[in-house]
Amino acid sequence: MMDKSELQRLAQDKLKDYLFIVVSNREPYIHSWVGEEIRYSRPASGLTVALDPVMQACGGIWIAYGSGDADREVVDKEDKISVPPEAPQYILKRLWLSKEEEEGYYDGFSNQALWPLCHIVHVKPKFDEKDWNTYKEVNQRFADAVCAEVGEKNAFVFIQDYHLTLLARKIKEHCPRVISAQFWHIPWPNYEAFRICPWHEEILDGLLANDLVGFHILHHCNNFLETVDRILECRIEREKYAIVRKGHSTFVRPFPISVDFHEVSGRASGEEVTKEMERLRHQYDLRQEFISIGIDRLDYTKGIPERLKAIDLFLSKNPEYEGRFTFVQVGEPSRVHIDEYKKINEEIGELIDEINWRHFRGRWRPILYIKEHLSPLTLVALQRLANFSIVSSLHDGMNLVAKEFVSSRLDGDGILILSRFTGAAQELTEALLVNPYSVDAITEAIKKAVEMPEDERRRRMSKLRAVVQENNVYSWAGNIISEIAKFEFPEG
Repeated sequence: MMDKSELQRLAQDKLKDYLFIVVSNREPYIHSWVGEEIRYSRPASGLTVALDPVMQACGGIWIAYGSGDADREVVDKEDKISVPPEAPQYILKRLWLSKEEEEGYYDGFSNQALWPLCHIVHVKPKFDEKDWNTYKEVNQRFADAVCAEVGEKNAFVFIQDYHLTLLARKIKEHCPRVISAQFWHIPWPNYEAFRICPWHEEILDGLLANDLVGFHILHHCNNFLETVDRILECRIEREKYAIVRKGHSTFVRPFPISVDFHEVSGRASGEEVTKEMERLRHQYDLRQEFISIGIDRLDYTKGIPERLKAIDLFLSKNPEYEGRFTFVQVGEPSRVHIDEYKKINEEIGELIDEINWRHFRGRWRPILYIKEHLSPLTLVALQRLANFSIVSSLHDGMNLVAKEFVSSRLDGDGILILSRFTGAAQELTEALLVNPYSVDAITEAIKKAVEMPEDERRRRMSKLRAVVQENNVYSWAGNIISEIAKFEFPEG
């Protein structure tokens, strides 16, 4: 286990000769107008939740797309601002995109091509050459922003995710004294799935400009190695998990991402959370014997319809729990301009209306649907209120909501129902693991959760908490930094 101070010491030791730059599409802090006042918020993003404490420990520059309607109002002439706003620890540099760039690069190629391609949840990817060209142009803009910061310095550039597959190659064309790593936060599909992308060679070539490519689990590493081996001319050194191409070696490693266990646990223990729990009980009449929760972006990969159908089936099979059970579905609206996301929003809303109509008793409804962005305070209060959490993703790189739920359980009680097809399932083996495509399996897990004896609940939760506490986000970052420190700076 590593804590923040240990990561700071490691970073100071290993990165002392580096300029440390993180690059991602999503920014860690968003500034927005609320009436005549500018306020900031943290986005509902596992990536930013994980990386923000790392950057606070390591310092450096985070380059990201500025998406807030007040973002431009608070930056300096170099488009920079010190964050976190209440206690600055690092620099956020914002990149501005036009509506056309956002539509082509983000809504288009990133989320209508690469996202469904990698998740394989029976949504057909859409490959549009105009979107691809915009994606290339935006990757170049990110590269220009990085190179403007690097200049002639030695730099470690830590690139995030599938939005920026071409970035490492473009950076190194102009800034040779860079060591780069890229972390892929979503699944990597098998070769047969990936090869349908018309620009698969260009994407792989971009990723292989990195010195290190990281995935959550070994299975995704193996899929990546096989994909590269079958598409490109290269040498695969499987015992080293390395790819050698045109004289350059790229190492491929699993780094299971996590959360700041002590920060989440500490926040959950605060008096503000206790007050928020009582406010939520009163506002939503959450005084039932059994409360379950699901916290998700409204995305078709999260398995929300399947879990709702399982709630319906559970109550139909076990009517004695009507009036005693409430499921709280928190839904953060996401990618609302994309047709598939409009469809999943409509499907979820219609299902909830139908299930609530079928089972309601007086004022009681089995499903409470909160379709809005909630503060970290409210989310942790809901996690504390719940007897169990359902994470039923159809496919997920990791899923940090599962780890946040475990971290919030100060009482040592509670149950996690977890999809087998999440990266988290490989670590959180004391959860009730389910096939998220099977409504019957989720239904059985719900019944087991409400009937499980307290001693078994506590035994399972104790083991889950020990895993998340040991393998926290600082350990994740420390492992990556230690791996990167093995590389020597290129000559240039």
